[in-house]
Amino acid sequence: MNESLLRELVPAVIGVLVRRGADFASAEDAVQEALIRALATWPDDPPRDQKAWLVAVAWHRFLDATRAEASRRGREVAVQAEPPAGPAPATDDTLRLYFLCAHPTLPPASAVALTLRAVGGLTTRQIAAAYLVPEATMAQRISRAKRKIAGLPLGRPGDLGTVLRVLYLVFNEGYGGDVDLAAEAIRLARQLATLTEEPEVAGLLALMLLHHARRASRTGPGGRLVPLAEQDRSRWDTGLIAEGVTILQTALARDRLGEYQAQAAIAALHADAPAACETDWVQIVEWYDELLLLTGSPVVRLNRAVAVGEADGPQAGLAALAGVDPGLPRYAAVTAYLHERAGDLERAAELYAEASRAAASVPERDHLTREAARVRQLLHR
Repeated sequence: MNESLLRELVPAVIGVLVRRGADFASAEDAVQEALIRALATWPDDPPRDQKAWLVAVAWHRFLDATRAEASRRGREVAVQAEPPAGPAPATDDTLRLYFLCAHPTLPPASAVALTLRAVGGLTTRQIAAAYLVPEATMAQRISRAKRKIAGLPLGRPGDLGTVLRVLYLVFNEGYGGDVDLAAEAIRLARQLATLTEEPEVAGLLALMLLHHARRASRTGPGGRLVPLAEQDRSRWDTGLIAEGVTILQTALARDRLGEYQAQAAIAALHADAPAACETDWVQIVEWYDELLLLTGSPVVRLNRAVAVGEADGPQAGLAALAGVDPGLPRYAAVTAYLHERAGDLERAAELYAEASRAAASVPERDHLTREAARVRQLLHR
């Protein structure tokens, strides 16, 4: 089967669905499902007209999804029309579903992807972006996970670490856009914290609270991105910060450090600074060192370079980038910032422009475009 031909057909098939009345996002999802089916069936039973086959399967997938959505909305309307129910328990089954989707027969990465799609409400594209993999790769991973657990007994819930990872990714997606999604992740983390004394659960809850406390100051008029150093700290929620710090201190006292506790400690140091210039960058670098030992994450290494640049100067920050993959998201933006700090404005402007073209969201793209323009203005003074 010619997979490159498949990829070439995708835009045309999406176009056909859009012309038939599907919105672009729904058309993309439907074509993804058709591609997964094609990968499974074409090697043994190739169609005579590949494009027509994809259009037919994708259109039926779209119709099925549309009917399911209409049925769901109908049920919601019916529920809203019912009289108010009596007292209900404070918890629900959502957390249990998280554990069930993290089935022990699945590799952790597949369990996380399946849970994010089936319970967390994230799209395949959002999950792929979180894992830094192509969307088609993530669609196949989710499909394989569904097939693997189909028909298996669900009485063996998955492990806690996988569920924490899912909540972390759901919160990050919500923090970047849908506020309700972030609030839902916090709600579930609070529930989980009442069920276990595991320090990493408390660490994740503290991390969420400390980040959520800054939500009101993260964007300006028209959704304009406001960097941490420029945020109005009087708008930070001091109640959430105090709660997050207290929870974190209790977790750290158990002396079983994990990645969420280390991340929360970094967030707490940012929250503790009355102004950006008073941030304790030296201590933040120390926490990044701990986090790097725990995770080995290239993203952590990239963020550590920024902290080193603030603590020891931009040249030290640029040196800390050695070994970091230049293809990593936001690598160009970090490098641009450090070059600007070092006085190399021409290189900084080039890198800001490069970073804007690779930005993962419109607000981030616009922010980096403005940064490139600002540095160019400094060059021509």
